[in-house]
Amino acid sequence: MSETDSTAAENNEVQTQFAIQRVYLKDVSFETPNSPAVFTAEWKPDVNVELHSGASRLADGVFEVVLTLTVTCKAGDKTAYLVEIQQAGIFTLAGFDDPTLSGMLGSYCPNILFPYARETISSLVDKGSFPQLLLAPINFDALYAQHMARQQQETGTEEAPVH
Repeated sequence: MSETDSTAAENNEVQTQFAIQRVYLKDVSFETPNSPAVFTAEWKPDVNVELHSGASRLADGVFEVVLTLTVTCKAGDKTAYLVEIQQAGIFTLAGFDDPTLSGMLGSYCPNILFPYARETISSLVDKGSFPQLLLAPINFDALYAQHMARQQQETGTEEAPVH
């Protein structure tokens, strides 16, 4: 192969790039609406976790991904605590085709953010004087696959738009 052929082959190869620019806590809220009475009740908690993620384009090849978690813990019929956080990150993603980019933003990046969110929630619950709460790992690949399957059924498209 000549030098010209080699250069042409290199130019045809798309270089992918992934980098974490920043991970940060975008928003946080911790409420104990029924304290101090909740501390005297029998502790049989019912914990509900809601999870959402979204991505937005900040610049060419630069995206913000926000993982939102809402944890509601009830003791009986009263709310013991409510934690809402938005764990965010700025990521560089370049050279990916649209389906791969969508998967990176919908699964890979939230997977990176989750341990930070998990630690923040655990710390807040502890500071609220409640028993330790460690959220179980989440399979973001499976959640993303379910989201894509639902979207295909609803719209007949194969990929999620990037905002």
